[in-house]
Amino acid sequence: MSKNICVVGTGYVGLIAAVGLADFGNQVIAVDKNAGKIKMLQAGKSPIYEPGLSDYLQRNLEAGRLAFTTDTALAIRESDVVFIAVGTPEGFDGQPNMNHVTEVVHSIADNLDSYKVIVIKSTVPVGTNRRIEKYLKTRCSEQEFDVVSNPEFLREGSSVQDFFHPDRTVIGHSSERAKQVMFEVYRALNLISVPFLWCSLETAELIKYASNAFLATKITYINQMANLAEEVGADIHQVAGAMGMDGRISAKFLHPGPGYGGSCFPKDTKAIVATGDQYGVDMSLIREVVEANEKQKKRVVSRLEEKLDSLAGKTVAILGLAFKQRTDDVRESPSITIVNELIFRDAQVKAHDPEAMDNFKKHFPYIDYCENWEEAVKDAHVLIIATEWNEYRSLDPRKMRETMKGNLICDTRNLLDPRPFMDMGFDYMGTGRPFINSKQLSEIRTVV
Repeated sequence: MSKNICVVGTGYVGLIAAVGLADFGNQVIAVDKNAGKIKMLQAGKSPIYEPGLSDYLQRNLEAGRLAFTTDTALAIRESDVVFIAVGTPEGFDGQPNMNHVTEVVHSIADNLDSYKVIVIKSTVPVGTNRRIEKYLKTRCSEQEFDVVSNPEFLREGSSVQDFFHPDRTVIGHSSERAKQVMFEVYRALNLISVPFLWCSLETAELIKYASNAFLATKITYINQMANLAEEVGADIHQVAGAMGMDGRISAKFLHPGPGYGGSCFPKDTKAIVATGDQYGVDMSLIREVVEANEKQKKRVVSRLEEKLDSLAGKTVAILGLAFKQRTDDVRESPSITIVNELIFRDAQVKAHDPEAMDNFKKHFPYIDYCENWEEAVKDAHVLIIATEWNEYRSLDPRKMRETMKGNLICDTRNLLDPRPFMDMGFDYMGTGRPFINSKQLSEIRTVV
């Protein structure tokens, strides 16, 4: 049986949840305080770039299963299930800032007029669901309700696919009544045999942090191995490939690069360290991951400086501003750190990204934004590829050589086949691969 659902928050998590739950056949009303965003959504326009999202948004609006409003109180009163999907950005000392969650909980307490299941989808510290449950019992002692923890595991750039075909659905609960309601909410996933993990509130909360911290650790591990590979003359892709053949390790997240970014890994790793400190538990491994990741971002520019002696006065083209491909999200993007480091060294920056330039301009309004990669590399001394957009895989080495002033390519994502670029006289600096000087290569080929 379909449910009347309210989703509070229309960011990445909330909007995907609202659209997806509506597509499951539920009646969904999504809430946000931002009137401009709500007006945009009511018109069927998505405020974020996410492949496939616009089609689902428009389809469910037209079907009458999805609506948007700024009236939180009305949406809560008209719903059987209330999803809290607001942001929990990094706050003081690594702990998440819970102001938005607290505000929604207060609104629920003010409008709890019938039995409802309150679902916390926001990423919150372990123990938060239990504290919300205790608060609501104090405020609404006459009214029945249940609190459920339902963390999300969406990957930006693939979140629509992930919502409809998740690896697992984690639901922390304290009552059979709430379990049955959530089973009905996600009935469509059960029909395609998605694994459900029913557990305690605390277990569900920790699963989210443990998963993200592990993935961040795996990324940092292969990045440090890549740094070592550069020094000893090994190829990290062959190393990672061999590692991934071991079923205990797997090949996923063994892709070296300039460090992780986004809305989840940076804040979640810091949050789990802060939780460990709170409970007196040693989280030194994750603490080192956080520090090593920041060093990895800065290392991109320091490597360039080693090759050029100085970046002052040099024009640097950076291709890719989003923290990963298929998204316009620049939160904690390695490109932010890279551009900061370049500006600090008095370099001139030209930039391009297929989707993220408007968001990046909020951080750096004064660098030179270009319509395409050709414009970005023109007159540049150095090219940095910072995001793995597919369109950058087909850069034209001849055109680049004709328009660039310099000949150094820093391919942080190892997108390019270096051979045609070296044939055109470029020096190639990948990640986890030895630096290749085109002049030395030419001399070797002549001898051979």
